[in-house]
Amino acid sequence: MQRTAGASSRTQGDVSSGDVSLLEYLNVSQTTCLNESFEHGIKSIPSSRKANTSDAYLLSDADEQLLLTISFNQTVRVRSIVIKSANLPQAPKEIKILVNRQSVGFEDVQDAREPEVAQALELTEDQVKEGKQIPLRFVRFQTVNSLHIFVASNHGGEDETRIDAIDIFGVPVETTKDLSGLKKQEE
Repeated sequence: MQRTAGASSRTQGDVSSGDVSLLEYLNVSQTTCLNESFEHGIKSIPSSRKANTSDAYLLSDADEQLLLTISFNQTVRVRSIVIKSANLPQAPKEIKILVNRQSVGFEDVQDAREPEVAQALELTEDQVKEGKQIPLRFVRFQTVNSLHIFVASNHGGEDETRIDAIDIFGVPVETTKDLSGLKKQEE
């Protein structure tokens, strides 16, 4: 990927900087969630590979914690995420994000801190209510095949956590490099 002269002056999470929604690169069949309710699972919100605008939502089951695994069908670079919730007391507050793990359980992330996790965040009410982009430490999300988002708590201390929409912004990693050198081997 070529860097433009103004790349260093870009603001994180700025869609005009060339970042796109990475939902079109989701591998929906490999996207899962631990502790999701049977009626309101993860697959209903990104299934169209666009930010969810339907009435579907993800809801936790036994307690407020959720562990989402979002898989991509190619390697991507992630710059920011959006997590939106219509019900503020049930909206995620504390999250931890991991990258490219084979399998992750609650015991793996519950007490983990940075740098064990790529980033730990406390989401503001505005970010989750308005669906604002949440900038990530771009350097830690350069070659992402899967994101694991652990929701540790919600804003109201509720028994259930609700997520109405998720979006992920960044760029796909170009897998095809300059092939001009191949012509020389034909001779």
